[in-house]
Amino acid sequence: MRQTGGESQPTYHIRIEPAQGWASLNLAELWHYRDLLYILALRDIKLRYKQTALGVMWVIIQPLVAALIFAVIFGRFANLPSEGVPYLLLVFSATLAWNIFGGGLGRAGNSLITDSKLITKVYFPRIAVPISSSAAVLVDFAVGLLVMFVLLFAYGFGLSLNILLLPLMLVIALLATIGVSLLFSALNVYYRDFMYALPFIVQVWMYASPVVYSGGLIPEAVRPFHALNPMVGVIDGFRWCLLGTGDFPALTLAIAAGVSVILFLVGSRYSSVSSATLPTSCNPHIRYPRSR
Repeated sequence: MRQTGGESQPTYHIRIEPAQGWASLNLAELWHYRDLLYILALRDIKLRYKQTALGVMWVIIQPLVAALIFAVIFGRFANLPSEGVPYLLLVFSATLAWNIFGGGLGRAGNSLITDSKLITKVYFPRIAVPISSSAAVLVDFAVGLLVMFVLLFAYGFGLSLNILLLPLMLVIALLATIGVSLLFSALNVYYRDFMYALPFIVQVWMYASPVVYSGGLIPEAVRPFHALNPMVGVIDGFRWCLLGTGDFPALTLAIAAGVSVILFLVGSRYSSVSSATLPTSCNPHIRYPRSR
């Protein structure tokens, strides 16, 4: 109690505590801020191509040139098997899937650092930043998919009903991308080593995935362990949907879906828990009291 003009006034104390357990992962609140997600993703897209002469053409040039080089080296010189399709199609269909993961991770992995001024000034769910950065790669994917259709037409390949399951592959790829991005973005806040390690990790992860080679090259005994890499199932699924060759990769795709869900939950959980220990102005669990 305190004395004001001879009268006793009650003193209110508000104890602020971070949410515990899985309650810290507030997906309902994230959905409430869905407009912000859209705005942040649109901002990332505009900033990426701002002041570039070729603009969105870079989305076509980079993967196409890389796929051509890989096709020449691994398909022509190394003479690796290509599952009965032109090696360029084998590589480019995998590049579409990989660019979702690699591109999203590259953008979102450092997003909490690059947007630190924004998140320390206003409150919003912090995980919206890496999620929006990951989602921004969808524009690149759409453009790349059009290029894939042109290549299929040029090589005389038609589309099959398999392509109807492409959205499912896209969802699994996004789950894995967002999960790993959330994990790296949270780790980056405390250990800047990850900022330097991230490009190296992305590069190693790409060669550990069947992007430039067929998954059939992996020895039978190693395949169950290789499939724990979620991009193995995603790339197998992309090739099945776009090229229409082989059997439906049910096993690798089921493993990829399970691992992607786990990565998303662990990444979201760790990101939420880590944010509870950051400075007050950044803490998403703090609710400022209303004026009385």
